[in-house]
Amino acid sequence: MNTSSSTRFCPYCRLVCLSFRKQFSRHWFHLSVIGQCWRCLVMLFAMWRLFSRPFTFTVIILKDPTAALQASVLFCFNPASIFYSSIYSESLYALFSVGGCYYLVSRANNIAVLWLALSGFARSNGVLNAGYFGFQAMHQAYDAFYLKKSAFLALWILISGALRCICIFVPFITFQSYGYYNMCLGRSSDEMRPWCKARIPLLYNYIQSHYWGVGFLRYFKFKQLPNFLLASPILSLAVCSIIYYVKSRPEIVRSLGFQASVEEKSSMAVIFSSQKPQRSNDTQFSEKYSSRNQENHNLKSRKKIRQGKDLAEGRTVHGSLEKLGYTSAFVLPFILQVGFMAATAFFVMHVQVATRFLSASPSLYWFASLIMTSHKKWGYMIWVYCFAYILLGSLLFSNFYPFT
Repeated sequence: MNTSSSTRFCPYCRLVCLSFRKQFSRHWFHLSVIGQCWRCLVMLFAMWRLFSRPFTFTVIILKDPTAALQASVLFCFNPASIFYSSIYSESLYALFSVGGCYYLVSRANNIAVLWLALSGFARSNGVLNAGYFGFQAMHQAYDAFYLKKSAFLALWILISGALRCICIFVPFITFQSYGYYNMCLGRSSDEMRPWCKARIPLLYNYIQSHYWGVGFLRYFKFKQLPNFLLASPILSLAVCSIIYYVKSRPEIVRSLGFQASVEEKSSMAVIFSSQKPQRSNDTQFSEKYSSRNQENHNLKSRKKIRQGKDLAEGRTVHGSLEKLGYTSAFVLPFILQVGFMAATAFFVMHVQVATRFLSASPSLYWFASLIMTSHKKWGYMIWVYCFAYILLGSLLFSNFYPFT
């Protein structure tokens, strides 16, 4: 490989090729920001760009690269990291759910449906991701019917949204059908398990209830107090994130986003507008930070990225919207989802599971990033919590002790 020729197109390449052992961490960041700019980077796997989605997805939502980087790093060291490092479904679910959300806000709805459906194959709570398309269809149908006066377009949006939601439910339905086919069909009434005779036979719910004792308030016992304490940090973070958002934007929460300003809705047309929007500065900005892999990209454009001119352009267009960040109306569907998941974890599930159950919820990391910026002391506490649970989880989980 001719290192000198490659560095003409990518100055970073020289650092990588000459300082191999020391530059890997800088390299991963380089790939997530600029992409594979030259041959020297090809060995670091094109698939890495898929794993940079949490960063670019957060940039689109918050319009703040610094907060996006903080949130992404925090996700890499989240308190459920032991499950992301072992043969467990959390990491696969997080990949598909966050990847699906990235494609959703990038206006690639069909790809987003595929990714979010795959998240349902990884974990049953993947069905909750259908709520994003439900939220989108609701707002776009309103825009089409009341603002554009097109009943046909509104109906088409609702049908499309319903079909996308059904697609995300397919993995869960398929697995339940598979269980019913193997355990219920062709058996006499005496041989059938009770769930086979239910009006809606759901194997998953029966196993959770009959064998694991999952149910509303069934875990509220004094002997389970240590498990409630174990889950208290993540549940507290979830509750605080919801309360902060509700207090900051009560009109948005009460109206489910319908009272968002025209300016705010226009900047988030992918969710709120029925008209297929042109590529906005947000999408262009994220693509410049995650999808640059063209060899003929000149040094001037790369310098502009490093100096933040792209961000300045996005801020000029959105004006005061850049200050909303976590309190943007764009965040509302994620707040609704984490609220439902936190309530389910506390009242219905084995509460200690909440740490990993909520670990793939983007809004928690966005809120934690906000805390780190505005309240340094609490920011340190969050890092202490994450590393303490990484250590505790590594010791308990690997030795078959109960941990989340």
